Amino acid sequence: MKKVKTEEYRVTGNVQLSELSTHEDFGVSNKELKKELKNIRKDLGEFQDTLYAHGKYGVLVCLQGIDTAGKDSLIREVFKDFNVRGVVVHSFKVPSTKEKKHDYLWRHYIALPERGKFSVFNRTHYENVLVTKVHPEYILAENIPQVESVYDIDDEFWEKRYQQINDFEKHIAENGTIIFKFFLHLSKEEQRQRLLRRIRLKQKNWKFSPGDLEERKLWHKYEAGYEEALKKTSKDHAPWFVIPADNKNAARVIVASIMMEALKKYKDIEEPELDDEIKANLETFKQELEKETT
Repeated sequence: MKKVKTEEYRVTGNVQLSELSTHEDFGVSNKELKKELKNIRKDLGEFQDTLYAHGKYGVLVCLQGIDTAGKDSLIREVFKDFNVRGVVVHSFKVPSTKEKKHDYLWRHYIALPERGKFSVFNRTHYENVLVTKVHPEYILAENIPQVESVYDIDDEFWEKRYQQINDFEKHIAENGTIIFKFFLHLSKEEQRQRLLRRIRLKQKNWKFSPGDLEERKLWHKYEAGYEEALKKTSKDHAPWFVIPADNKNAARVIVASIMMEALKKYKDIEEPELDDEIKANLETFKQELEKETT
C-alpha cells in the first residue's frame, strides 16, 4: 500500500466540505487496509509505553463527525494495541446539571490526559460551536450573564467562543498536551445507508434514534457550522484534519498514520535512563535473582 500523504487532510484555510471527497480506499482491498492499520497501531501502542515512561506529555485526540460517522468503531480499532491504562475515552453527551453549573469548557478541561496518557474525546468541546450554533436555544441553558434570549447570541458571541476555544487549546499545548483534531467527513448518502442498517439489523436497533432523522434535515446547517469551525480553529499547535469517512477501514488508517507521523517528530520523548549506580549494578541484581530458589 502506498504511503498516506497526511498533509493532504490538514486544514490550512477556508474549507468547502462539498468539494472534499468522502471516500478513500488507496486502491487496495479492505484486507490490505486492515493489515496496514495493524502495523501502525502496534507502533502507536509502543509509543504510548515510551510516552508513559517519559512522563512529560499527554496526547488529546478529538473526534468530531455527524451521527454514524464511525467514531466509536475508529476508537475501538485504532487504539486496540494500547495498554488499557494508557488511553481514556470520554463520550460527551448533553451536559449534566452539575456541568451546567460551570462554564462550557470545564467538563473538557477536567478530562484532559494525564502526562504519559492519551485521552480521546468522542464528540468534543466543539459541540459548543456546532450543535449550539444550529440550535442556539441550547445556549440559554448555560445561564450566561447578558444572554437572556437567542437574540443575544450574535456573530460577536460566536467569534468570542472560537477565540476562547483557541486560547484553551493554546494553553494546554504550551503545557505539554499534544493535540489532534479529526473531522470524519461522511456523505449524506452513506449516512442514509448506515441509518437504514441500524433499522434493518435487530442487533443494531438500539443505536437508532428518530432524532437522527430530524438532525439529518439540518445537514446543510451543520456543514456550514463545521466549515466555519474548521477555518477558525485549525492552528499549528492544534490542527484539524478532514478524514474521508465513507470507507471506515481507510479512515482508520489515515487517522492512525497522521498521529504516528506527528508523534515520531517528538525526539525528546524517550524512555528515561536508569540511575548510573543502578545501571552499574544490573549484573549483580541479575545474579542475585538467578540464585534464588523457589
